[in-house]
Amino acid sequence: MPFIQVSMRAGKPEAYRKAIVESLYQAMREALNVPEHDKFITITEHDAANFSYGPYLGIARSDDLLYIQITVFNTRTADEKKAFFRRATELLGRSPGVRPEDVFVNVLEAAKENWSLGHGLAQFA
Repeated sequence: MPFIQVSMRAGKPEAYRKAIVESLYQAMREALNVPEHDKFITITEHDAANFSYGPYLGIARSDDLLYIQITVFNTRTADEKKAFFRRATELLGRSPGVRPEDVFVNVLEAAKENWSLGHGLAQFA
């Protein structure tokens, strides 16, 4: 039950943003074995004054940088997370054409009882 939030600079066309969503969804399906229709992804756009980055670790980022935060159950292995990083970067490179240097991913883990997907129920507790 991953939940992805993407932050990016404003100004990209709708097709570009949709390609981000589809690439991340495919990466989740392949690397994390996420079931079909388990697709919860938001994109937030920021103007230049509200979007900052630097060359930390010598990585030459650009204004096309994507901050991707994925919240998952705390049952994911390190290998699954690494596979997601690789596959998401590969797919985003293909469509919409994001450079590997501009894919910044952060994983947050939450216990299953911390999720309610609707109806006020803790479906996984």
